[in-house]
Amino acid sequence: MSGLDRILAMPLVAILRGVHPDEAVSIGEALVESGFVCLEVPLNSPEPLESIRRLKAALGDTVLIGAGTVLDVHAVAAVKAAGGELIVSPNADPAVIDATTAHGMISLPAFFTPTEAFSALAAGAHGLKLFPAEGASPAVLKAMRAVLPQHVPIFIVGGVTPDSMTAWLAAGATGFGIGSSLYKPGVSSREAGAHARSFTSAWKRIHAVKP
Repeated sequence: MSGLDRILAMPLVAILRGVHPDEAVSIGEALVESGFVCLEVPLNSPEPLESIRRLKAALGDTVLIGAGTVLDVHAVAAVKAAGGELIVSPNADPAVIDATTAHGMISLPAFFTPTEAFSALAAGAHGLKLFPAEGASPAVLKAMRAVLPQHVPIFIVGGVTPDSMTAWLAAGATGFGIGSSLYKPGVSSREAGAHARSFTSAWKRIHAVKP
């Protein structure tokens, strides 16, 4: 199973913005126990590459680990060296996308307009993240889905809650990147695990009632 297929099997990406290396493993283990299979450490977190290294060493191939807020090609190489397999960006820089695919990593850049989406796909992105989703809506996504390739995964990032997932999925979303409602500095591993279960439980409920 490819890295992207692993994400798509449970397309909830945990965004651990602000996590410290000393807590990264305990937080990561709690999330994995709650059903998450993809962890993202934004590069504006404290010592993010060290957190990625520790998560990779502790969790190995059971989880896909990557970095967020990746803004240049040098950062892509550093994440690869730390064991990361996924590059997520808040923009759609063709150079970053190209470097990511050249390193054999998964590229999920952000978009907010069809122009940005098509440019990212032309550069080689494997999927897209709609960001910031607070500024969009399921209706906007549905309209863009009418022209975007149906096979392209789209992740919703920004303001996602367990209750809001249903409307986004009905509009064509594939999955979600979940940040502060899952983890933020000061949240314990026990709390993070409980938050994670609310999302994985909602995901399972939604799919249990699908026709």
